[in-house]
Amino acid sequence: MPGVRTGSWSYDVEAPCAPGEALALLSDITRQGELHPLIIHVEELPARDGAVRSFAVTDQLKLGPIPFRITYSADTLSITDSEVVTVARQKPRTTIRNRTTVSAAADGTHVHVDVQLTAPTLLFPYAFREGRKAHLALADRIRQVLSTQG
Repeated sequence: MPGVRTGSWSYDVEAPCAPGEALALLSDITRQGELHPLIIHVEELPARDGAVRSFAVTDQLKLGPIPFRITYSADTLSITDSEVVTVARQKPRTTIRNRTTVSAAADGTHVHVDVQLTAPTLLFPYAFREGRKAHLALADRIRQVLSTQG
């Protein structure tokens, strides 16, 4: 697609809980407000075609000293006993696809998250930097919450 860039990152979380507990937390976008450092509000909507669940999500961002909010759509596309796939669509032409896999590990659960971001070329550096920073903070919060459940 002309005028857009795509990049990706991934992270892993180890937690002393059962895989089902991790999957329950990570598949529930309504709980992301307590985990994701940018999310300030989540509202469930009727599921869109092709989605298991749909949401309107509001983030609080900053550009330098200027705070601003964006609201975007987020869909849970699939949930299995070991994987959750979500997609968030923001304007202008920004998409974040997230594939989270959960598996049993020696000391509990291993979570692996792959994130792919597509954004307009001019917006991409900001979106990638802020998105990656937020998701790495999210990884720490996921680890903390899951460690209290195990």
